[in-house]
Amino acid sequence: MKKKLLFITVFFVSACVTVNIYFPAAAVQRAADEIVEETWGGPSKGQGKKNAPRSQNFSEHKAYALLSFSNLAFAQNADINISNPKIRALKASIKGRSQLIKPYLDKGNVGITKEGLLTVRNSEGLNLRKRAEVRKLVEAENRDRESLYMEIARANNFPKERVGDIKRIFAGSWIKQAKRGWFVQDPEGGWKQK
Repeated sequence: MKKKLLFITVFFVSACVTVNIYFPAAAVQRAADEIVEETWGGPSKGQGKKNAPRSQNFSEHKAYALLSFSNLAFAQNADINISNPKIRALKASIKGRSQLIKPYLDKGNVGITKEGLLTVRNSEGLNLRKRAEVRKLVEAENRDRESLYMEIARANNFPKERVGDIKRIFAGSWIKQAKRGWFVQDPEGGWKQK
């Protein structure tokens, strides 16, 4: 009887741990791809779109070893909330600004960092007024992106520690869906034209 009680206790404790460590990376990846495509128009022609979710790197997420097969299947197919009023407002703001930023991305003045944020790479061909405009656009864009990640975490009851994971996943989507010819930063921090 004691063995059975111990087994039940261990089972429930591990189930509680599973709930606390669960992070639906595949669902966040789908959400990131959807939001980037919706706000920036998706990958440029010829790049194609991959609809299949990325496979999880289980050595990177050792905590998933505690999940049972049914919990793992649920985790892979879970959806997250990306449509509350704050998230919709942030997406609209990012989308509205995208057409103002894209010419600077096309010229190489602005690039996408490895963190998925924008940065002013150079001011070649820009007068003082345009330099200030680009700087303000980039600052507003980065502020909205950071707010979006925080709001996605809040809307889905993810702990604040998961905002970095959300940001990393979104960074991959921003870079993956960047238009051919735009400058993106590689993982080591070097710049290359896509």
